[in-house]
Amino acid sequence: MAKKAVATLRKGEGRSYAKVIKMVKSPKTGAYVFQEEMVFSEKVKDYFAK
Repeated sequence: MAKKAVATLRKGEGRSYAKVIKMVKSPKTGAYVFQEEMVFSEKVKDYFAK
């Protein structure tokens, strides 16, 4: 499962960013960990498609 938390960093003419949080299973321990990353709002769907 993945959840999306949106945080606006810049307003106006600049690009807007979104903070995405993805749950990934660790290959070393087998436990689930959360990966957080800031991506462009247009690329959020591409990030989760990986």
